[in-house]
Amino acid sequence: MNRTSASPVTHARIRRLPLHAAALLVFVLSVFPVYWMVLTAFKPTQDIQSQTPLFLPTSVTLDHFTKAVQADGFWLFWRNSLAVTASCVLLALIVALGAAFAVARLRWKGRRGFILMVFIAQVAPWEALLIPMYVIARDTDMLDKLSMLTLIYFMITLPFTIVTLRGFLTAIPVELEEAAQVDGCTRAAAFRRITLPLLAPGLLATSLFGFITAWNEFAFANMLIIKNQDDRTLPVWLSSFSNVFGTDWGATMAASTLFALPVLVLFLVLQGRVASGMTSGAVKG
Repeated sequence: MNRTSASPVTHARIRRLPLHAAALLVFVLSVFPVYWMVLTAFKPTQDIQSQTPLFLPTSVTLDHFTKAVQADGFWLFWRNSLAVTASCVLLALIVALGAAFAVARLRWKGRRGFILMVFIAQVAPWEALLIPMYVIARDTDMLDKLSMLTLIYFMITLPFTIVTLRGFLTAIPVELEEAAQVDGCTRAAAFRRITLPLLAPGLLATSLFGFITAWNEFAFANMLIIKNQDDRTLPVWLSSFSNVFGTDWGATMAASTLFALPVLVLFLVLQGRVASGMTSGAVKG
């Protein structure tokens, strides 16, 4: 009896082995570059320059992080990236929330066409707009300005934000708002008190996407910030960081680790709330 019952389980595990092996391979290929970056940041210089690769450090040092933090402009470019990213995310959330509400809750002429254009804008390769954006920035005297960079990042993240928030709004029963209106709430008050709290996972998910996109973006920042080097962002500064220290790969990897740290921290803080179910939120409400 035990053999009969155990046989299907054993066969199922054997059939899953290729899937597990493929998943493990993808995980290793994805994580290893990050591991090597962090490992190099903590390695002593002699271990980095060793001809034999060392996959485990013989000792740990923080000297490379000290060099990265004390490099000229590190905190300035950190502040620039943070200001542009936060402004882009906030602006995209405000505009997309209104647009998503109009698409999900209202019926108006041209609604389907608007949704189609948003989807097209979402899948369009933004790199194709590098030259047009440069011409617009040049003709409007917006080159070397962080405000232009913020508007571009806002434009890049807006379609995804609208689509995502529309999906979350559609999942929230409109009857909840109607019941609040019957109890005396206005439509705006019903949305603010009932729907907006249930929309928190969508707001967090789109904020996380917008933050990662704007924080890591390099092409537009490198093209639009030409003369005023003090308005560079961290990705652009990091691309020329090796020129400052020559072959000091330890300091370069330390700077890269510090650059990736905010995204990692933000993801770890928000990932639990982003994954929370909409249904349980509606029941709690």
